[in-house]
Amino acid sequence: SRSASTRGLEQLPELVADAEAAGLPVTLTTVGTPVPVPSVVGLSAYRIVQESLTNVRKHGGARATADVRLRYLGSEIEVEVSDTGIGPNLLARPQSAPPGSAAAAGGLGQIGMRERAAAVGGEIVMEPKPRGGYRVRATLPVSPRPIGEPA
Repeated sequence: SRSASTRGLEQLPELVADAEAAGLPVTLTTVGTPVPVPSVVGLSAYRIVQESLTNVRKHGGARATADVRLRYLGSEIEVEVSDTGIGPNLLARPQSAPPGSAAAAGGLGQIGMRERAAAVGGEIVMEPKPRGGYRVRATLPVSPRPIGEPA
């Protein structure tokens, strides 16, 4: 088996297959011309998709489906996971979580996803969709910039 450090964009189909084996219908779409992506960026993208799919399984409800899109946009890549689930709503939160705690805010997973995106100079948006479900979209530069350097 591969070590965790070799996870990247090439392993997204495997990740989708694992989620489907666990009972979550997932589609994977790649848009654009693939370009080489630094391993740190590929790993961040992989982990963001992994965490997003885990959240759909945990919070989306029995009939949720997910759609994973990987877009190559020249100088950056975008990974988007959108689902048809009920989303991290009040019912899905632990009853014992105090307001303002990590669990009440959607759990440590979202904090981790924000940190992964920021670490490579990227951005991430996590939001409920207007017609139901939830969307996570991360835009990551193909050449990671050190934090603090101007874009």
